[in-house]
Amino acid sequence: MDYDVTVIGSGPGGYVAAIRAAQLGFKTAIIEKYPTLGGTCLNVGCIPSKALLDSSEHFHNAEHTFKEHGIDIPKPKVNITQMIARKADVVKQNVEGISFLMKKNKIDVHQGVGSFKDKNTVVITSDEGKKEITSEKIIIATGSKPASLPFIKLDKRRVITSTEALELKEVPKHMIVIGGGVIGMELGSVYARLGAKVSVVEYLDNLIPSMDGTLGKELQKSLKKLGFDIFTSHKVTAVEAKGKEVIVKAEDKKGETVELKGDYCLVSIGRKPYTEGLGLENVGIKTTERGQIEVDDHLKTSVDDIWAIGDVVKGAMLAHKAEEEGVFVAEQMAGQKPHINYNLIPGVVYTWPEVASVGFTEEQLKEKGVKFKTGKFPYKALGRARASMDLDGLVKVLADQQTDEILGIHIIGARAADMIAAGVTAMEFRASAEDISRMSHAHPTYMEAVKEACLAATDNRPLHI
Repeated sequence: MDYDVTVIGSGPGGYVAAIRAAQLGFKTAIIEKYPTLGGTCLNVGCIPSKALLDSSEHFHNAEHTFKEHGIDIPKPKVNITQMIARKADVVKQNVEGISFLMKKNKIDVHQGVGSFKDKNTVVITSDEGKKEITSEKIIIATGSKPASLPFIKLDKRRVITSTEALELKEVPKHMIVIGGGVIGMELGSVYARLGAKVSVVEYLDNLIPSMDGTLGKELQKSLKKLGFDIFTSHKVTAVEAKGKEVIVKAEDKKGETVELKGDYCLVSIGRKPYTEGLGLENVGIKTTERGQIEVDDHLKTSVDDIWAIGDVVKGAMLAHKAEEEGVFVAEQMAGQKPHINYNLIPGVVYTWPEVASVGFTEEQLKEKGVKFKTGKFPYKALGRARASMDLDGLVKVLADQQTDEILGIHIIGARAADMIAAGVTAMEFRASAEDISRMSHAHPTYMEAVKEACLAATDNRPLHI
């Protein structure tokens, strides 16, 4: 065999799996069809979107809050070319970092499309032709791609996906976003801050429907302040591009129709597993109705010595979930006994205010019939939030009614993305709400809201409201 372990796909799941396998002493290779490593996350997902979110937030603050802070400047202008160029440089630095890690860990990188010939042989097809490598064990980490609706024609000029939204040459006059999930809300926020009118059409009755309902309602309030028009409980029935105009038609539950006209339409209804060209049929690996590769609880496929991780298997499509699975599989290969608690993989929306969540939602607990108590604390009662002018948001803690064990932590507010790690830590160690409420939290910080929400859940005794 040429290799002990070969990974197909170099996104967060794939490259982390390769690094961990190499650390454990396996001779490792990674196959990537694109010229750069890092997959969707580093190239056209997590990293570039966060770069644009930060740039647009700086612009928004310069335009709206600098004056109140006592900073007088001429009216700022958007230089979208420079903004996109900075984003590209951030991506370049991160991608180069992955290449460095491959060299550091002595991982062979093969550029081209990897396809199974048999369970131990992968054919790599590139512009230079075809070659074959053999491997004792193989990890599939080919990720996902944007999903669409059958009647929508993605021309990638006016009717676009998140990939094209990261490369626009102008700020849209009116961007219509189909889908009220994470990607749509983040990229909609970018362009709304830069001056675009943004309209969102969401089929369900709440934004970010996979998260606790309270968070979706609070985010909707904040986005409306930013100028969003939001149409929840609306089903898109038609999307048509005419020159520089896009017409989107949708209807509500009563059958009443709304027609929206804009210059760009961002289709962000989710993502679907990417398995094209893998040659799964050559080894007898099956996919589900949703296109996911079937795996067991150890992420093994139906074929010995072939595993699959990340967006291409069941579960949330999150970079950090894929990373955990990459480590999980590599360590199993070495005879270790790692674990993943999928309930404690946090979800984050990088709007401003940020949204972050871990554990069970209120809706899930009610569905399960679990008796729980709720503690909430608003950001506007925090000294730190007043000082930074970040008053929107709250912390919501759900705890078991009998044992007080924390069952879920849901945050919308400044720095929620970083704060949720404390919630994950608490829940990994099965802390009670009282445990957290009796720990000293630095003042003034946003984290005090977590302590106060735990006080509210424990004995309904928050100190500052």
